[in-house]
Amino acid sequence: MDFQQMQERARSVRERYAEVEAASYGRSWTSEEIMLGFLGDVGDLAKLVQGKAGVRPREDLDEALAHELADCLWSVMTLADAYDVDLAGAFTGTMDELDRVLSGD
Repeated sequence: MDFQQMQERARSVRERYAEVEAASYGRSWTSEEIMLGFLGDVGDLAKLVQGKAGVRPREDLDEALAHELADCLWSVMTLADAYDVDLAGAFTGTMDELDRVLSGD
């Protein structure tokens, strides 16, 4: 799956979540609420990283880590969508900038 397909899939899942939220809460989540959910996911990811370091071991660590990284990626893609950020373009530009900095150019 290429990045554009991933973005479309993330957008589709977000739309489905918005429907569930509207049915459950009378409205879909705001971008701020999505960001708060992302913060929770990052906290969960931090615990799994500790698990990889041996501090918080668990049976399904590798699967849980992969799942949480995917959750975080979905949140980033969803926030980029909400704020009309061309994430692929921003990523390329940022990596180019970092390459220049690291090359001393």
